[in-house]
Amino acid sequence: MSIKKTIKNFTNKKLYILESMITILLGTAIISFGIYNIHQQTDITEGGIIGLILLLNHWTGASASILSPILDILAYGITFRYLGKDFLKTSFVATLSLAGFFKLWEQFPPILPDLSSYPFIAAIIGGIFIGTGTGLIIKQGGSAGGDDALALTISELTNCRISYSYLATDLTVLLLSLTYLPLRRIAFSLITVTVSSLIIEFMQSIERRQPEDNSNEINDYCI
Repeated sequence: MSIKKTIKNFTNKKLYILESMITILLGTAIISFGIYNIHQQTDITEGGIIGLILLLNHWTGASASILSPILDILAYGITFRYLGKDFLKTSFVATLSLAGFFKLWEQFPPILPDLSSYPFIAAIIGGIFIGTGTGLIIKQGGSAGGDDALALTISELTNCRISYSYLATDLTVLLLSLTYLPLRRIAFSLITVTVSSLIIEFMQSIERRQPEDNSNEINDYCI
């Protein structure tokens, strides 16, 4: 291979990784923005780790920027043997980014109007935020949180659709959320997790762009 082509391939890989990192940052910004501006304002919870964050935030008052990395690390520890170190390296970046954006949004009052009087609309919009942000991160080979890692592991072990895996973990957390939310609110939460699960599955089905040489060597440059 000529030096010119080697340099070109190396540059393509670096740009590919940079694009991935920017996409992960965008995904975590979208997720945290939706949680802070919609879910926390309207008491419409989510499933998985996000739902646990909202649950523990309600009962303990602990900041989401603290709860997020703690719960993610616990979930990653459980799923490590199934997903591998490359997945976890990318997910670690997403975890730190998500905690950072939570901390950023908490410095300001909510930007979006309070949709508490319109829970159905809040559930739909909230699901779009979560599904879009999470889908962007999963397309980069990582996860937005420990619940994504758990859902992907369940999907891999059982051969079931990723949307079903998400719904299984989400429903578990929604049942726990009945300790502080009325059943009517949980019904709207079910809408938001269904919307987010379907969006994630759709985005995962879209083929991800690869570097021009399609080389597996890209893993040598992953952070």
